Amino acid sequence: MALSEDYLYSDELHPIDVVEELAEAHAWEFDRVTDDQIAMTVEGQWRTYSVTLAWSAQDETLRLISTFELDPPAHRAGALYELLNRINDQCWSGALTWWPEQQLMVWRYGLVLAGGQCASIEQVDQLIGAAIHGSERFYPAIQLTCWGDESPERAIKVAIAEAYGRA
Repeated sequence: MALSEDYLYSDELHPIDVVEELAEAHAWEFDRVTDDQIAMTVEGQWRTYSVTLAWSAQDETLRLISTFELDPPAHRAGALYELLNRINDQCWSGALTWWPEQQLMVWRYGLVLAGGQCASIEQVDQLIGAAIHGSERFYPAIQLTCWGDESPERAIKVAIAEAYGRA
């Protein structure tokens, strides 16, 4: 039985309930912060990601923020911002942002569920997966730009030339 079948006969589908079900299915550590917010930890290949999803009933949007710590050298800030522009040109389901005050790299996305629409567990799984995959894909380019003194143009080629399989 697909995970989404559990919800077929439910009268009340709160988006955060869907996220919680998914977190349990993946055995991710999570904390239901409020009725409208959940925070979890997702392990990636390069980093551990702090993922928060929050429901805004006002604009009917399920907001995702996935973060990891990053403390780039100050003299590489311009190159990092140029790299982020190049990265975001490659992304259609989210964007990477640098929050310098918090020393966090942030993947952001909002799933609009206007008109009383419900998020399926597959949509939420794809939403979280895209955030983790996007961060993992571009992490080496961020490292090369910030600490390898590579130009953003050269560093992004690492992410664009995705490898297949594992060594």
